Amino acid sequence: GRRHTGRVMPRETLTITCHKAYLMTSYSIYVAGDLVDHKHLIGNAILAEAIELNSDGRYACVLPQDLEQATERAADIRNQDLKQVMACDLCLFNFDGTDLDSGTVVEFMMAKFLDIPSVILRTDFRSSGDQGKDGDDWNLMCSFYPRTRLVQFNGMAWYQEAGAEGGDLNQRSNRLYARMAAAVIEQLDAVRAEPPVIDN
Repeated sequence: GRRHTGRVMPRETLTITCHKAYLMTSYSIYVAGDLVDHKHLIGNAILAEAIELNSDGRYACVLPQDLEQATERAADIRNQDLKQVMACDLCLFNFDGTDLDSGTVVEFMMAKFLDIPSVILRTDFRSSGDQGKDGDDWNLMCSFYPRTRLVQFNGMAWYQEAGAEGGDLNQRSNRLYARMAAAVIEQLDAVRAEPPVIDN
């Protein structure tokens, strides 16, 4: 597999439209988070699609829930997911919950050891963690790493604001996830521009 060097190396995709051809730079993003119920699964998928659409294809998301599982062996599933972390250009980590998902934490630590640019997303409005009122809302062992940006907001508030504009569920959902995607894309762009910590 591809060895991650800490440097973000985009892929160039040939796109043909209106009889004109141009190269579009595309960066792969591993989207990590809970995969335990329908709310997490569909939420991951909707956000991934919104990121791709609102970045005009600049970012292509890799969802572990969509990876083919050729085996039921737990070790093989773990290895497959970690290989995807290593192969992607950037990572997006969902840090919701009063206690972070353990699998997400493992993937986050691997990304940080490999100096992969990362964005943490937290929509949970509850306070948690051991860092006090001015610290992050999770265990301090998951904080203070380089090339890591944070997108944090009150998910309930954003949901209600999207609903206050009216429309059906699909329209409200589109507004919410477009807003979330824009916030994530801004930080993906920023962290991607930061120089590598590991000099190769």
